[in-house]
Amino acid sequence: MHHRRGLRRHAKRAKLGDGWVEAVTADWRSAPLTAAQLAMLAYAEQLTLEPAAVTQNHVETLRAVGYTDPAILDICEVASYYAYVNRIANGLGVELETEDED
Repeated sequence: MHHRRGLRRHAKRAKLGDGWVEAVTADWRSAPLTAAQLAMLAYAEQLTLEPAAVTQNHVETLRAVGYTDPAILDICEVASYYAYVNRIANGLGVELETEDED
């Protein structure tokens, strides 16, 4: 996973314990995450893989677990930005870091 270093920094700051990063990167659906975090990741996955299928119901799900409209906008912008940057990197043949480098 290309962004594992950031996850490790977050886990350390939040004192999430050993194994948290591995659990999240192995299968975020069964990782020890809050309902809000799971909803956020499901939304980001949907937006990434099937953006045309995102509906108001997806946004309502985020609201139901406590996200405010500005937070939902942030989630949407970050997921969309990463998709954009990855397409640029792919389109230019940029070599990404390997797991050994994190």
